[in-house]
Amino acid sequence: MLQLTERVKANALVHEGDSPSEKAEDLLAEFSQVADEFESIVSRINRTNLAVNISDGRTLTEAIARRDTLKFHINIWRQAADAAAVRQIRGTKSEIRLVSVINVREAREKADLFSKELRELDTKIQAANWTNDLLD
Repeated sequence: MLQLTERVKANALVHEGDSPSEKAEDLLAEFSQVADEFESIVSRINRTNLAVNISDGRTLTEAIARRDTLKFHINIWRQAADAAAVRQIRGTKSEIRLVSVINVREAREKADLFSKELRELDTKIQAANWTNDLLD
């Protein structure tokens, strides 16, 4: 759809006396068709995700929400560990000393645990995707 959008913009305005390389009306009609197909596919995916359960009993919709949440957890724990692990170089004793308030090792372990859960959940999601067809 993005490519069609760019093609419409590129052909919407031409120099007086010139012709566009493609008719904007045709491109807009094609875009409309592609957008309708997109809507249909997304609706089918959403219906399927609500109806199909993964091996632990959650729906695909619930599993996808958990997957997204796990990514947030992994990101914050890794960023916290990285920020706390920064070593400072002091030239003199009178310079202000920064002290980490986060246990870097524990933060990285927490990120690793969330990462493990994410990998396991991704495997379940993929298994469900391979064994179920899209609903109409």
